Amino acid sequence: MKKTPTLAFLCIQSLKLQLLQGDNPIPDVYELPSELLDGVIAHLPALALHNFQTHMPFKCWDNYESGDDCLTSGRKRPSSWKLLFKLRWPELINCVEPPADWQQLYWEKHLQSCVDEAAEVAMRPTFSGRISSIHVSDKILRYICHEDHTNCQQCVCTDLSFHFLTFGPYLSCLRLINVLCVTEICELLRTSKLKTLVLRWFRSEKHVEPLCKLLSKSRETLTSLEFIHCKLSSSFISAICASLLHKGDIHTNGIQRFCIKASSFGIDPLAAPPAFISFLNSVRSLQTLQFCDSHLDMHIARLIFSTLLDSSSRLSTLDISENNISGWLSTFSSRSVFGSLSSGKALQSLRKLNLRGNELNKYDAENLAHALLHMPGLESLDMSGNPIEDSGIRSLISYFKKNPDSPLADLNLENCELSSCGVIEFLDTLSTVEKPLKFISVADNALGSEVAEAIMNSLTVSIESLDISSIGLGPVGFLELGKRLVKRVKKLMSINISKNRGGLETARFLSKLIPLAPNLVSVDASYNLMPPESLLMLCNSLKSAKGDLKRLDMTGNICISSEADHSSLLGEFQHNGEPVFVLPSSSASHVPYDDEP
Repeated sequence: MKKTPTLAFLCIQSLKLQLLQGDNPIPDVYELPSELLDGVIAHLPALALHNFQTHMPFKCWDNYESGDDCLTSGRKRPSSWKLLFKLRWPELINCVEPPADWQQLYWEKHLQSCVDEAAEVAMRPTFSGRISSIHVSDKILRYICHEDHTNCQQCVCTDLSFHFLTFGPYLSCLRLINVLCVTEICELLRTSKLKTLVLRWFRSEKHVEPLCKLLSKSRETLTSLEFIHCKLSSSFISAICASLLHKGDIHTNGIQRFCIKASSFGIDPLAAPPAFISFLNSVRSLQTLQFCDSHLDMHIARLIFSTLLDSSSRLSTLDISENNISGWLSTFSSRSVFGSLSSGKALQSLRKLNLRGNELNKYDAENLAHALLHMPGLESLDMSGNPIEDSGIRSLISYFKKNPDSPLADLNLENCELSSCGVIEFLDTLSTVEKPLKFISVADNALGSEVAEAIMNSLTVSIESLDISSIGLGPVGFLELGKRLVKRVKKLMSINISKNRGGLETARFLSKLIPLAPNLVSVDASYNLMPPESLLMLCNSLKSAKGDLKRLDMTGNICISSEADHSSLLGEFQHNGEPVFVLPSSSASHVPYDDEP
Protein backbone atom coordinates (compact mmCIF):
# COMPACT_ATOMS: atom_id res chain seq x y z
CA MET A 1 0.00 0.00 0.00
CA LYS A 2 1.41 3.37 -1.05
CA LYS A 3 2.33 5.66 1.83
CA THR A 4 0.25 8.84 2.09
CA PRO A 5 2.46 11.95 1.67
CA THR A 6 2.64 14.36 4.59
CA LEU A 7 1.44 17.94 4.43
CA ALA A 8 5.04 19.17 4.80
CA PHE A 9 6.11 17.05 1.83
CA LEU A 10 3.30 18.38 -0.35
CA CYS A 11 4.16 21.97 0.59
CA ILE A 12 7.82 21.44 -0.24
CA GLN A 13 6.91 19.88 -3.59
CA SER A 14 4.70 22.85 -4.40
CA LEU A 15 7.46 25.33 -3.55
CA LYS A 16 9.97 23.29 -5.56
CA LEU A 17 7.78 23.34 -8.67
CA GLN A 18 7.23 27.06 -8.34
CA LEU A 19 10.97 27.68 -8.01
CA LEU A 20 11.79 25.44 -10.95
CA GLN A 21 9.48 27.45 -13.21
CA GLY A 22 11.53 30.55 -12.48
CA ASP A 23 8.62 32.50 -10.99
CA ASN A 24 9.18 34.75 -8.01
CA PRO A 25 8.52 32.58 -4.97
CA ILE A 26 6.00 33.61 -2.37
CA PRO A 27 7.84 36.26 -0.29
CA ASP A 28 6.55 34.73 2.92
CA VAL A 29 8.69 31.64 2.31
CA TYR A 30 11.76 33.61 3.42
CA GLU A 31 10.00 34.42 6.70
CA LEU A 32 9.60 30.76 7.67
CA PRO A 33 11.32 29.62 10.89
CA SER A 34 14.86 28.48 10.20
CA GLU A 35 14.07 24.82 11.00
CA LEU A 36 11.31 24.69 8.39
CA LEU A 37 13.29 26.65 5.81
CA ASP A 38 16.31 24.37 6.27
CA GLY A 39 14.02 21.45 5.49
CA VAL A 40 12.86 23.16 2.31
CA ILE A 41 16.42 23.94 1.21
CA ALA A 42 17.55 20.38 1.84
CA HIS A 43 14.98 19.06 -0.67
CA LEU A 44 15.59 21.56 -3.47
CA PRO A 45 17.31 20.46 -6.68
CA ALA A 46 20.06 22.68 -8.07
CA LEU A 47 17.93 24.93 -10.31
CA ALA A 48 15.34 25.49 -7.58
CA LEU A 49 18.06 26.33 -5.07
CA HIS A 50 19.59 28.74 -7.57
CA ASN A 51 16.25 30.51 -8.07
CA PHE A 52 15.64 30.53 -4.32
CA GLN A 53 18.88 32.41 -3.75
CA THR A 54 18.41 34.67 -6.77
CA HIS A 55 15.05 35.96 -5.53
CA MET A 56 16.01 36.19 -1.87
CA PRO A 57 15.08 39.65 -0.48
CA PHE A 58 17.99 41.87 0.43
CA LYS A 59 16.90 42.04 4.06
CA CYS A 60 17.35 38.27 4.38
CA TRP A 61 20.93 38.13 3.07
CA ASP A 62 22.49 38.61 6.49
CA ASN A 63 20.43 35.77 7.95
CA TYR A 64 21.52 33.18 5.41
CA GLU A 65 25.08 32.25 4.60
CA SER A 66 25.75 30.75 1.18
CA GLY A 67 29.52 30.51 1.04
CA ASP A 68 31.90 27.60 1.45
CA ASP A 69 30.47 26.30 4.72
CA CYS A 70 26.71 26.55 4.64
CA LEU A 71 23.41 27.87 3.37
CA THR A 72 21.37 28.04 6.52
CA SER A 73 20.29 30.42 9.23
CA GLY A 74 22.53 30.90 12.22
CA ARG A 75 24.10 27.44 12.33
CA LYS A 76 27.02 25.77 10.60
CA ARG A 77 26.33 22.70 8.47
CA PRO A 78 27.70 21.37 5.18
CA SER A 79 26.95 23.63 2.22
CA SER A 80 23.83 22.70 0.25
CA TRP A 81 25.85 23.24 -2.91
CA LYS A 82 28.58 20.96 -1.67
CA LEU A 83 26.02 18.24 -0.99
CA LEU A 84 24.58 18.65 -4.48
CA PHE A 85 28.08 18.53 -5.99
CA LYS A 86 28.87 15.35 -4.05
CA LEU A 87 25.60 13.74 -5.11
CA ARG A 88 26.36 14.35 -8.79
CA TRP A 89 30.15 13.95 -8.90
CA PRO A 90 31.17 11.91 -5.83
CA GLU A 91 34.52 10.98 -7.39
CA LEU A 92 35.58 14.66 -7.56
CA ILE A 93 34.58 15.84 -4.10
CA ASN A 94 38.01 15.17 -2.57
CA CYS A 95 39.84 16.85 -5.45
CA VAL A 96 38.57 20.31 -4.51
CA GLU A 97 40.87 22.36 -2.32
CA PRO A 98 39.30 24.60 0.32
CA PRO A 99 38.13 27.27 0.50
CA ALA A 100 35.74 26.53 -2.34
CA ASP A 101 32.75 28.28 -3.86
CA TRP A 102 30.64 25.16 -4.30
CA GLN A 103 27.88 26.94 -6.16
CA GLN A 104 30.35 28.25 -8.75
CA LEU A 105 32.04 24.85 -9.03
CA TYR A 106 28.70 23.10 -9.45
CA TRP A 107 27.46 25.25 -12.31
CA GLU A 108 30.86 25.35 -14.01
CA LYS A 109 31.07 21.57 -14.00
CA HIS A 110 27.42 21.39 -15.11
CA LEU A 111 28.03 23.67 -18.10
CA GLN A 112 31.07 21.63 -19.11
CA SER A 113 28.89 18.50 -19.06
CA CYS A 114 26.37 20.29 -21.28
CA VAL A 115 29.12 21.38 -23.69
CA ASP A 116 30.58 17.87 -23.92
CA GLU A 117 27.15 16.43 -24.63
CA ALA A 118 26.38 19.13 -27.22
CA ALA A 119 29.67 18.35 -28.99
CA GLU A 120 28.58 14.73 -29.42
CA VAL A 121 25.34 15.90 -31.01
CA ALA A 122 27.02 18.48 -33.25
CA MET A 123 29.48 15.91 -34.59
CA ARG A 124 26.72 13.76 -36.04
CA PRO A 125 26.57 13.95 -39.86
CA THR A 126 22.85 14.63 -39.69
CA PHE A 127 23.16 17.71 -37.43
CA SER A 128 22.36 20.99 -39.16
CA GLY A 129 20.75 23.20 -36.53
CA ARG A 130 22.00 25.86 -34.16
CA ILE A 131 24.28 24.98 -31.27
CA SER A 132 22.13 27.00 -28.88
CA SER A 133 19.05 24.93 -29.74
CA ILE A 134 20.61 21.57 -28.92
CA HIS A 135 18.52 19.81 -26.29
CA VAL A 136 20.16 18.92 -22.99
CA SER A 137 19.54 15.28 -22.16
CA ASP A 138 17.30 13.98 -19.39
CA LYS A 139 20.40 12.39 -17.87
CA ILE A 140 21.67 15.88 -17.04
CA LEU A 141 18.37 17.61 -16.40
CA ARG A 142 17.27 15.12 -13.75
CA TYR A 143 20.09 16.42 -11.52
CA ILE A 144 19.17 20.10 -11.70
CA CYS A 145 15.35 20.05 -11.82
CA HIS A 146 12.96 17.10 -11.87
CA GLU A 147 14.12 13.62 -10.95
CA ASP A 148 11.47 12.25 -13.28
CA HIS A 149 12.19 14.81 -15.94
CA THR A 150 10.63 12.92 -18.84
CA ASN A 151 7.18 13.39 -17.28
CA CYS A 152 7.58 17.15 -16.78
CA GLN A 153 5.62 19.13 -19.39
CA GLN A 154 6.56 22.63 -18.21
CA CYS A 155 10.36 22.43 -18.13
CA VAL A 156 12.05 25.68 -19.14
CA CYS A 157 15.60 24.38 -19.31
CA THR A 158 15.61 22.03 -22.30
CA ASP A 159 17.71 24.12 -24.70
CA LEU A 160 21.45 24.62 -24.27
CA SER A 161 20.97 28.39 -24.55
CA PHE A 162 18.99 28.46 -21.28
CA HIS A 163 21.90 26.95 -19.36
CA PHE A 164 24.46 29.44 -20.66
CA LEU A 165 22.11 32.39 -20.18
CA THR A 166 21.29 31.35 -16.61
CA PHE A 167 24.55 29.89 -15.35
CA GLY A 168 27.10 31.53 -17.67
CA PRO A 169 28.35 33.98 -15.00
CA TYR A 170 29.65 31.00 -13.01
CA LEU A 171 31.80 29.75 -15.92
CA SER A 172 35.50 30.59 -15.69
CA CYS A 173 37.08 27.42 -17.12
CA LEU A 174 35.97 25.78 -20.39
CA ARG A 175 37.09 22.91 -22.64
CA LEU A 176 35.91 23.51 -26.20
CA ILE A 177 36.09 21.13 -29.14
CA ASN A 178 36.33 22.37 -32.74
CA VAL A 179 32.78 21.52 -33.78
CA LEU A 180 31.39 24.03 -31.26
CA CYS A 181 33.61 26.89 -32.39
CA VAL A 182 31.04 28.72 -34.49
CA THR A 183 29.90 32.32 -34.65
CA GLU A 184 27.13 31.87 -32.07
CA ILE A 185 29.55 30.62 -29.39
CA CYS A 186 30.32 34.22 -28.39
CA GLU A 187 26.63 34.86 -27.92
CA LEU A 188 26.29 31.78 -25.72
CA LEU A 189 29.27 32.89 -23.61
CA ARG A 190 28.34 36.57 -23.41
CA THR A 191 27.72 36.45 -19.64
CA SER A 192 30.85 34.38 -18.91
CA LYS A 193 34.23 35.71 -17.84
CA LEU A 194 36.60 33.00 -18.93
CA LYS A 195 39.92 32.61 -17.17
CA THR A 196 40.96 29.25 -18.62
CA LEU A 197 40.22 28.04 -22.15
CA VAL A 198 41.27 24.61 -23.47
CA LEU A 199 40.81 24.07 -27.22
CA ARG A 200 40.86 20.63 -28.84
CA TRP A 201 41.07 19.45 -32.45
CA PHE A 202 41.16 22.91 -34.05
CA ARG A 203 42.53 22.11 -37.51
CA SER A 204 40.61 24.21 -40.03
CA GLU A 205 40.94 27.85 -41.01
CA LYS A 206 37.15 28.17 -40.67
CA HIS A 207 37.60 28.11 -36.91
CA VAL A 208 39.93 31.12 -36.89
CA GLU A 209 37.34 33.89 -37.05
CA PRO A 210 34.93 32.64 -34.34
CA LEU A 211 37.85 31.71 -32.09
CA CYS A 212 39.43 35.14 -32.46
CA LYS A 213 36.12 36.77 -31.59
CA LEU A 214 35.93 34.63 -28.46
CA LEU A 215 39.53 35.47 -27.50
CA SER A 216 38.94 39.19 -28.05
CA LYS A 217 35.82 39.04 -25.90
CA SER A 218 37.66 37.20 -23.11
CA ARG A 219 40.90 39.17 -23.35
CA GLU A 220 40.37 41.11 -20.12
CA THR A 221 39.89 37.99 -17.97
CA LEU A 222 41.69 35.15 -19.80
CA THR A 223 44.84 33.93 -18.02
CA SER A 224 45.36 30.45 -19.51
CA LEU A 225 45.08 29.29 -23.14
CA GLU A 226 45.80 25.71 -24.19
CA PHE A 227 45.70 23.97 -27.57
CA ILE A 228 45.57 20.15 -27.73
CA HIS A 229 45.54 18.07 -30.94
CA CYS A 230 45.41 21.20 -33.08
CA LYS A 231 46.93 22.13 -36.43
CA LEU A 232 48.19 25.68 -36.12
CA SER A 233 49.36 27.33 -39.30
CA SER A 234 51.33 30.55 -39.44
CA SER A 235 48.20 32.58 -40.22
CA PHE A 236 46.28 30.80 -37.44
CA ILE A 237 48.97 31.64 -34.88
CA SER A 238 49.15 35.22 -36.11
CA ALA A 239 45.40 35.73 -35.72
CA ILE A 240 45.37 34.14 -32.24
CA CYS A 241 48.20 36.29 -30.91
CA ALA A 242 46.74 39.44 -32.47
CA SER A 243 43.46 38.72 -30.69
CA LEU A 244 45.23 38.38 -27.35
CA LEU A 245 47.17 41.63 -27.62
CA HIS A 246 45.66 44.94 -26.55
CA LYS A 247 45.92 47.59 -29.21
CA GLY A 248 48.06 50.46 -28.03
CA ASP A 249 49.06 48.81 -24.75
CA ILE A 250 50.29 45.30 -25.36
CA HIS A 251 52.04 45.12 -21.99
CA THR A 252 48.77 44.87 -20.06
CA ASN A 253 47.69 41.51 -21.45
CA GLY A 254 46.81 39.08 -18.65
CA ILE A 255 47.80 35.75 -20.24
CA GLN A 256 49.89 33.81 -17.73
CA ARG A 257 49.89 30.39 -19.37
CA PHE A 258 50.17 29.63 -23.11
CA CYS A 259 50.38 25.94 -24.04
CA ILE A 260 50.45 23.92 -27.26
CA LYS A 261 50.38 20.13 -26.74
CA ALA A 262 50.30 17.18 -29.13
CA SER A 263 49.75 19.58 -32.00
CA SER A 264 51.30 20.75 -35.25
CA PHE A 265 52.94 24.15 -34.86
CA GLY A 266 53.78 25.19 -38.39
CA ILE A 267 55.53 28.54 -38.71
CA ASP A 268 58.43 29.57 -40.91
CA PRO A 269 61.27 30.71 -38.63
CA LEU A 270 62.52 32.97 -41.43
CA ALA A 271 59.13 34.66 -41.72
CA ALA A 272 57.64 34.30 -38.25
CA PRO A 273 54.32 36.10 -37.68
CA PRO A 274 55.04 39.51 -36.14
CA ALA A 275 52.08 39.09 -33.77
CA PHE A 276 53.62 35.87 -32.37
CA ILE A 277 56.99 37.56 -31.83
CA SER A 278 55.27 40.53 -30.25
CA PHE A 279 53.29 38.21 -27.97
CA LEU A 280 56.45 36.48 -26.69
CA ASN A 281 58.30 39.76 -26.38
CA SER A 282 55.76 41.93 -24.70
CA VAL A 283 53.30 40.01 -22.55
CA ARG A 284 54.72 40.74 -19.12
CA SER A 285 52.22 38.51 -17.33
CA LEU A 286 53.37 35.34 -19.17
CA GLN A 287 54.63 32.77 -16.65
CA THR A 288 54.31 29.40 -18.42
CA LEU A 289 55.15 28.70 -22.06
CA GLN A 290 54.71 25.16 -23.35
CA PHE A 291 55.30 23.56 -26.76
CA CYS A 292 55.07 19.86 -25.87
CA ASP A 293 55.00 17.33 -28.72
CA SER A 294 54.31 20.16 -31.16
CA HIS A 295 56.52 19.14 -34.10
CA LEU A 296 59.10 21.80 -33.31
CA ASP A 297 62.40 21.60 -35.17
CA MET A 298 65.70 23.20 -34.23
CA HIS A 299 64.94 26.40 -36.17
CA ILE A 300 61.59 27.10 -34.50
CA ALA A 301 63.01 26.24 -31.07
CA ARG A 302 65.93 28.60 -31.71
CA LEU A 303 63.51 31.34 -32.76
CA ILE A 304 61.50 30.95 -29.56
CA PHE A 305 64.62 30.91 -27.40
CA SER A 306 66.15 33.92 -29.18
CA THR A 307 62.94 35.89 -28.79
CA LEU A 308 62.83 35.15 -25.07
CA LEU A 309 66.31 36.62 -24.69
CA ASP A 310 64.85 40.09 -25.14
CA SER A 311 61.40 39.39 -23.73
CA SER A 312 60.00 41.54 -20.94
CA SER A 313 57.93 38.67 -19.50
CA ARG A 314 58.62 37.09 -16.13
CA LEU A 315 58.63 33.54 -17.47
CA SER A 316 58.95 30.85 -14.80
CA THR A 317 58.30 27.64 -16.81
CA LEU A 318 59.48 26.77 -20.33
CA ASP A 319 58.49 23.36 -21.70
CA ILE A 320 59.60 22.39 -25.21
CA SER A 321 59.63 18.64 -24.60
CA GLU A 322 58.91 15.73 -26.97
CA ASN A 323 60.14 17.45 -30.12
CA ASN A 324 63.22 17.01 -32.32
CA ILE A 325 65.35 20.09 -31.74
CA SER A 326 68.91 18.79 -31.73
CA GLY A 327 71.18 21.69 -32.68
CA TRP A 328 68.80 24.39 -31.43
CA LEU A 329 71.55 26.00 -29.33
CA SER A 330 74.35 25.54 -31.87
CA THR A 331 74.57 29.30 -32.47
CA PHE A 332 74.84 30.01 -28.75
CA SER A 333 78.06 29.78 -26.84
CA SER A 334 79.77 31.47 -23.94
CA ARG A 335 81.05 34.16 -26.32
CA SER A 336 77.95 34.72 -28.45
CA VAL A 337 74.48 36.12 -28.06
CA PHE A 338 74.31 35.80 -24.29
CA GLY A 339 75.86 39.18 -23.92
CA SER A 340 72.41 40.64 -24.58
CA LEU A 341 70.80 38.71 -21.75
CA SER A 342 71.20 41.50 -19.24
CA SER A 343 68.32 43.33 -20.91
CA GLY A 344 65.98 40.35 -21.13
CA LYS A 345 64.01 39.13 -18.13
CA ALA A 346 62.42 35.89 -19.36
CA LEU A 347 65.44 33.60 -18.97
CA GLN A 348 66.64 35.29 -15.82
CA SER A 349 63.31 34.64 -14.14
CA LEU A 350 63.08 31.04 -15.43
CA ARG A 351 62.54 28.45 -12.68
CA LYS A 352 61.69 25.29 -14.64
CA LEU A 353 63.05 24.05 -17.99
CA ASN A 354 61.70 20.85 -19.56
CA LEU A 355 63.71 19.43 -22.48
CA ARG A 356 62.53 15.82 -22.18
CA GLY A 357 62.68 13.61 -25.27
CA ASN A 358 64.17 16.11 -27.74
CA GLU A 359 66.92 13.93 -29.28
CA LEU A 360 69.55 16.18 -27.72
CA ASN A 361 73.15 14.92 -27.91
CA LYS A 362 76.40 15.69 -26.16
CA TYR A 363 76.97 18.85 -28.22
CA ASP A 364 73.54 20.16 -27.24
CA ALA A 365 74.39 19.46 -23.60
CA GLU A 366 77.60 21.46 -23.98
CA ASN A 367 75.75 24.44 -25.46
CA LEU A 368 73.06 24.13 -22.79
CA ALA A 369 75.70 24.34 -20.06
CA HIS A 370 76.64 27.80 -21.40
CA ALA A 371 72.98 28.83 -21.50
CA LEU A 372 72.37 27.67 -17.93
CA LEU A 373 74.86 30.23 -16.67
CA HIS A 374 72.37 32.87 -17.82
CA MET A 375 69.42 31.31 -16.03
CA PRO A 376 70.38 32.29 -12.47
CA GLY A 377 67.04 31.29 -10.97
CA LEU A 378 66.65 27.85 -12.58
CA GLU A 379 65.49 25.27 -10.03
CA SER A 380 64.32 22.33 -12.18
CA LEU A 381 65.83 20.80 -15.34
CA ASP A 382 64.41 17.76 -17.13
CA MET A 383 66.85 16.22 -19.64
CA SER A 384 65.32 12.74 -19.63
CA GLY A 385 65.07 10.77 -22.86
CA ASN A 386 67.98 12.55 -24.53
CA PRO A 387 71.09 10.54 -25.59
CA ILE A 388 73.62 12.99 -24.14
CA GLU A 389 75.93 10.17 -22.94
CA ASP A 390 78.82 10.71 -20.54
CA SER A 391 80.20 13.63 -22.54
CA GLY A 392 76.92 15.43 -22.01
CA ILE A 393 76.85 14.82 -18.29
CA ARG A 394 80.43 16.13 -18.04
CA SER A 395 79.18 19.41 -19.52
CA LEU A 396 76.72 19.57 -16.61
CA ILE A 397 79.60 18.83 -14.25
CA SER A 398 81.39 21.85 -15.73
CA TYR A 399 78.30 23.95 -15.09
CA PHE A 400 78.14 22.96 -11.41
CA LYS A 401 81.84 23.64 -10.96
CA LYS A 402 81.47 27.12 -12.44
CA ASN A 403 78.26 27.73 -10.52
CA PRO A 404 78.67 26.02 -7.11
CA ASP A 405 75.85 28.09 -5.57
CA SER A 406 73.36 27.26 -8.34
CA PRO A 407 69.75 27.06 -7.08
CA LEU A 408 69.15 24.01 -9.32
CA ALA A 409 67.48 21.47 -7.04
CA ASP A 410 65.64 19.09 -9.38
CA LEU A 411 67.48 17.22 -12.17
CA ASN A 412 66.08 14.40 -14.29
CA LEU A 413 68.64 12.36 -16.29
CA GLU A 414 66.46 9.33 -16.90
CA ASN A 415 67.28 7.31 -20.03
CA CYS A 416 70.18 9.47 -21.21
CA GLU A 417 72.50 6.60 -22.25
CA LEU A 418 74.82 7.24 -19.31
CA SER A 419 77.43 4.83 -17.99
CA SER A 420 78.52 4.16 -14.43
CA CYS A 421 81.70 6.20 -14.95
CA GLY A 422 79.84 9.35 -15.95
CA VAL A 423 77.26 9.05 -13.18
CA ILE A 424 79.87 8.35 -10.50
CA GLU A 425 81.83 11.41 -11.58
CA PHE A 426 78.65 13.49 -11.59
CA LEU A 427 77.45 12.35 -8.15
CA ASP A 428 80.91 12.89 -6.67
CA THR A 429 80.84 16.46 -8.01
CA LEU A 430 77.42 17.11 -6.50
CA SER A 431 78.66 16.14 -3.06
CA THR A 432 81.12 19.06 -3.17
CA VAL A 433 78.87 21.93 -4.32
CA GLU A 434 77.46 24.48 -1.89
CA LYS A 435 73.80 23.77 -2.73
CA PRO A 436 73.43 20.07 -3.62
CA LEU A 437 70.43 18.74 -5.50
CA LYS A 438 67.25 17.73 -3.67
CA PHE A 439 65.83 15.48 -6.39
CA ILE A 440 67.75 13.46 -8.94
CA SER A 441 66.82 10.69 -11.34
CA VAL A 442 69.30 8.50 -13.20
CA ALA A 443 66.70 5.81 -13.89
CA ASP A 444 66.75 3.63 -17.01
CA ASN A 445 70.49 3.97 -17.54
CA ALA A 446 72.62 0.81 -17.63
CA LEU A 447 74.82 1.66 -14.64
CA GLY A 448 75.24 -1.64 -12.79
CA SER A 449 76.35 -2.19 -9.22
CA GLU A 450 79.44 0.01 -9.56
CA VAL A 451 77.45 3.17 -8.74
CA ALA A 452 76.37 1.98 -5.28
CA GLU A 453 79.04 3.88 -3.34
CA ALA A 454 78.43 7.16 -5.19
CA ILE A 455 74.67 6.80 -4.71
CA MET A 456 75.04 6.30 -0.99
CA ASN A 457 77.37 9.29 -0.70
CA SER A 458 74.77 11.49 -2.40
CA LEU A 459 72.01 10.20 -0.11
CA THR A 460 73.87 11.31 2.97
CA VAL A 461 74.34 14.86 1.67
CA SER A 462 70.98 16.47 0.84
CA ILE A 463 68.96 14.29 -1.52
CA GLU A 464 65.24 14.32 -0.66
CA SER A 465 64.01 12.24 -3.59
CA LEU A 466 66.02 9.68 -5.57
CA ASP A 467 65.00 7.63 -8.61
CA ILE A 468 67.38 4.77 -9.46
CA SER A 469 64.86 2.39 -10.99
CA SER A 470 66.00 0.00 -13.70
CA ILE A 471 69.71 0.77 -13.54
CA GLY A 472 70.84 -2.86 -13.15
CA LEU A 473 71.85 -2.84 -9.48
CA GLY A 474 71.10 -6.52 -8.94
CA PRO A 475 71.82 -8.30 -5.63
CA VAL A 476 75.44 -7.10 -5.63
CA GLY A 477 74.41 -3.46 -5.94
CA PHE A 478 71.93 -3.66 -3.07
CA LEU A 479 74.50 -5.50 -0.97
CA GLU A 480 76.95 -2.64 -1.55
CA LEU A 481 74.30 -0.04 -0.73
CA GLY A 482 73.60 -1.82 2.54
CA LYS A 483 77.29 -1.96 3.45
CA ARG A 484 77.74 1.76 2.76
CA LEU A 485 74.67 2.74 4.77
CA VAL A 486 76.18 3.44 8.16
CA LYS A 487 74.63 6.72 9.27
CA ARG A 488 71.24 8.42 9.31
CA VAL A 489 69.76 9.70 6.04
CA LYS A 490 67.88 12.62 7.53
CA LYS A 491 66.56 14.38 4.43
CA LEU A 492 65.45 11.47 2.24
CA MET A 493 61.67 11.54 1.67
CA SER A 494 61.15 9.20 -1.30
CA ILE A 495 63.18 6.61 -3.17
CA ASN A 496 62.46 4.52 -6.26
CA ILE A 497 64.53 1.33 -6.49
CA SER A 498 62.13 -0.64 -8.68
CA LYS A 499 63.02 -3.00 -11.55
CA ASN A 500 66.53 -3.77 -10.29
CA ARG A 501 66.13 -7.54 -9.70
CA GLY A 502 67.76 -7.30 -6.29
CA GLY A 503 66.03 -10.28 -4.70
CA LEU A 504 66.46 -10.70 -0.96
CA GLU A 505 69.23 -8.08 -0.85
CA THR A 506 66.62 -5.47 -1.79
CA ALA A 507 64.67 -6.25 1.38
CA ARG A 508 67.82 -6.30 3.50
CA PHE A 509 68.80 -2.86 2.21
CA LEU A 510 65.33 -1.44 2.85
CA SER A 511 65.08 -2.96 6.32
CA LYS A 512 68.30 -1.12 7.13
CA LEU A 513 67.32 2.13 5.40
CA ILE A 514 63.85 2.60 6.90
CA PRO A 515 64.97 3.05 10.55
CA LEU A 516 67.77 5.41 9.42
CA ALA A 517 65.50 7.64 7.31
CA PRO A 518 63.06 9.36 9.72
CA ASN A 519 61.47 11.51 6.99
CA LEU A 520 60.99 8.74 4.45
CA VAL A 521 57.35 8.64 3.27
CA SER A 522 57.43 6.74 -0.04
CA VAL A 523 59.34 3.70 -1.32
CA ASP A 524 58.89 2.00 -4.68
CA ALA A 525 60.48 -1.46 -4.49
CA SER A 526 58.34 -3.10 -7.17
CA TYR A 527 59.65 -5.77 -9.55
CA ASN A 528 62.72 -6.78 -7.60
CA LEU A 529 62.10 -10.55 -7.36
CA MET A 530 61.91 -10.43 -3.57
CA PRO A 531 61.21 -13.80 -1.87
CA PRO A 532 58.44 -14.43 0.75
CA GLU A 533 60.65 -13.76 3.78
CA SER A 534 61.14 -10.18 2.55
CA LEU A 535 57.71 -9.13 3.79
CA LEU A 536 58.31 -10.23 7.37
CA MET A 537 61.73 -8.58 7.29
CA LEU A 538 60.23 -5.26 6.22
CA CYS A 539 57.41 -5.48 8.76
CA ASN A 540 59.93 -5.90 11.55
CA SER A 541 61.88 -2.92 10.22
CA LEU A 542 58.75 -0.75 10.21
CA LYS A 543 57.96 -1.74 13.78
CA SER A 544 61.37 -0.62 14.97
CA ALA A 545 61.38 2.60 12.91
CA LYS A 546 60.09 5.89 14.27
CA GLY A 547 59.39 7.42 10.87
CA ASP A 548 56.18 8.11 8.99
CA LEU A 549 56.32 5.83 5.96
CA LYS A 550 53.05 6.17 4.01
CA ARG A 551 53.60 3.88 1.03
CA LEU A 552 55.81 0.90 0.27
CA ASP A 553 55.14 -0.49 -3.20
CA MET A 554 55.85 -4.24 -3.41
CA THR A 555 53.98 -5.05 -6.62
CA GLY A 556 55.62 -7.31 -9.15
CA ASN A 557 57.59 -9.36 -6.62
CA ILE A 558 56.50 -12.79 -7.73
CA CYS A 559 57.21 -14.63 -4.49
CA ILE A 560 55.06 -12.29 -2.38
CA SER A 561 51.45 -13.38 -2.44
CA SER A 562 48.41 -11.17 -2.15
CA GLU A 563 47.45 -8.95 0.77
CA ALA A 564 44.69 -11.35 1.84
CA ASP A 565 47.28 -13.91 2.89
CA HIS A 566 48.91 -11.42 5.28
CA SER A 567 45.92 -9.43 6.54
CA SER A 568 46.71 -10.00 10.22
CA LEU A 569 50.36 -9.10 9.75
CA LEU A 570 49.72 -6.00 7.65
CA GLY A 571 46.71 -4.72 9.57
CA GLU A 572 48.81 -2.61 11.92
CA PHE A 573 50.56 -0.77 9.08
CA GLN A 574 48.06 1.90 8.01
CA HIS A 575 48.26 5.57 7.17
CA ASN A 576 45.04 7.63 7.18
CA GLY A 577 43.08 4.41 6.78
CA GLU A 578 45.12 3.25 3.76
CA PRO A 579 47.56 0.30 3.87
CA VAL A 580 51.24 1.20 3.82
CA PHE A 581 52.14 -1.92 1.84
CA VAL A 582 51.02 -2.07 -1.79
CA LEU A 583 51.05 -5.76 -2.68
CA PRO A 584 50.47 -7.55 -5.98
CA SER A 585 47.02 -8.90 -6.72
CA SER A 586 46.63 -12.65 -6.64
CA SER A 587 46.18 -12.75 -10.43
CA ALA A 588 49.47 -10.95 -11.00
CA SER A 589 51.56 -12.41 -8.21
CA HIS A 590 52.97 -15.19 -10.34
CA VAL A 591 53.78 -13.12 -13.42
CA PRO A 592 57.49 -12.24 -13.53
CA TYR A 593 58.61 -8.79 -14.60
CA ASP A 594 60.37 -8.84 -17.95
CA ASP A 595 62.73 -5.90 -18.34
CA GLU A 596 64.36 -7.20 -21.48
CA PRO A 597 63.72 -5.19 -24.67
